[in-house]
Amino acid sequence: MTFSSMLKKPSAFLPILMSAVVVATELYFFRRFGIVHESDEGTAAHIFQILMAGQLPIIAFFAIRWLPAFPRPAILVLLMQAVAALAALAPVYYYKL
Repeated sequence: MTFSSMLKKPSAFLPILMSAVVVATELYFFRRFGIVHESDEGTAAHIFQILMAGQLPIIAFFAIRWLPAFPRPAILVLLMQAVAALAALAPVYYYKL
């Protein structure tokens, strides 16, 4: 199986898509409201938590299902998923939200 055909599997592209939605949500809320340190969590924080936590079982399924069968393309997909997750986590870390 090639990298591009593996990336078409839902368990491969869904975590990347979920991280992209988190980044888009962060950009929207930063643009609309600015960088705000709230005492109570808002909508953006809940979206962030649900999507980031929701990725974990999907990534675990992907690793269990595809890593033993096709290690090289599976590792590349896992690296893409990790980079996407780090891109979503970076603003939270940088702005200490």
